[in-house]
Amino acid sequence: MAIKLKGLDYLNIASEFSDDEILVQHTARNFVENEILQIIEKHFEEGTFPIHLVQQFADLGFLGVNIPEEFGGAGLSNLAYGLVCQELEKGDSGIRSFVSVQGSLVMYPIFKYGNKNQKEKWIPLLANSKIIGCFGLTEPDFGSNPAGLTTRAQKVSGGYILNGTKMWITNGSIADIAIVWAKTDDDVIRGFIVEKEFEGFSAPEMKNKWSLRASVTSELVLDNVFVPEENLLPNIEGVKGPLGCLSQARFGIAFGSIGSAMAVYEASLKYARERIQFDKPIASFQLVQEKLVWMLNEITKGQLLALQVGKNKDNGTATFQQISMAKRNNVWVARECAKLAREIHGANGISSEYPIMRHLMNIESVYTYEGTHDMHTLILGQDVTGIQAFSDN
Repeated sequence: MAIKLKGLDYLNIASEFSDDEILVQHTARNFVENEILQIIEKHFEEGTFPIHLVQQFADLGFLGVNIPEEFGGAGLSNLAYGLVCQELEKGDSGIRSFVSVQGSLVMYPIFKYGNKNQKEKWIPLLANSKIIGCFGLTEPDFGSNPAGLTTRAQKVSGGYILNGTKMWITNGSIADIAIVWAKTDDDVIRGFIVEKEFEGFSAPEMKNKWSLRASVTSELVLDNVFVPEENLLPNIEGVKGPLGCLSQARFGIAFGSIGSAMAVYEASLKYARERIQFDKPIASFQLVQEKLVWMLNEITKGQLLALQVGKNKDNGTATFQQISMAKRNNVWVARECAKLAREIHGANGISSEYPIMRHLMNIESVYTYEGTHDMHTLILGQDVTGIQAFSDN
């Protein structure tokens, strides 16, 4: 008999997970409850990332959950990785973002597109949190259209000279390496491992955010940065390289966003049972029950969607369009749940005594990063009609 999934599981989805996967979920849930929830509001208010947690992420195997052990990862299933993301985002989207970037956007491209020496050098260091990584794709003028990026990599003797700017980069200012995507002399997009010590490279932190405040967000500035040939990812060319990485991250977001929805639902259910108005708990009112049932219903559907995409990913049949569907739907669900939770909590919903406004502000970023809601709509539209709507090409 399978171990019971800890937390909201209305349809007994636990029966679809292995005992190892649920054990990982329990470990992540306990970590969030014991180490994150007590400190996250303070970090969110102050706009600081709890960097002391990074070594614990490594010790618990959260970095590179689905990277094979032989390359330094935990060697677990994609479903296990998804459950870790779900639980971390129940704590805070910024915490899940750190783990997503380190595993899916830094370790994964080195594992997938790197050579043997790059894998052996970098992946164990990243998995053990000896170094931190970031992913440099988005630019000031190019987000949804990564093929239009303007960062250049000029071929020179022994390597490349990189020039350009990246924006909205999670972990950038604390990263030791950056996976940077740039166009070479022949206008082909290539990936480079840029080390923070390289002359001309800087990563100023972006301030004044009202979302993901407990996460480090940065610019990457490349001013005539020499990158040696050995730091070129050799096994990929073109936009399919960064997009393949984004599919890995979007999969984790599909689970993570449901974790955010679960957090505001559970807080709302507790609040509705305890909040007394007109001499009875507000949970007794039909309109409040309707909100709670809507949240439960959509969260459960989102869990099933993430589960099936995870199964497909583990058996090798998942498509990037399926991942787009899961990301698109589940982040929307989380956003709507956060708004309903704010209504249920009334004025208390804006207080840091409750997690609602923090999750609501965070999910606004998740709604548009790693592919906006509209772009995922168009990806699915093209898949079902055979007609591309977002480009003249």
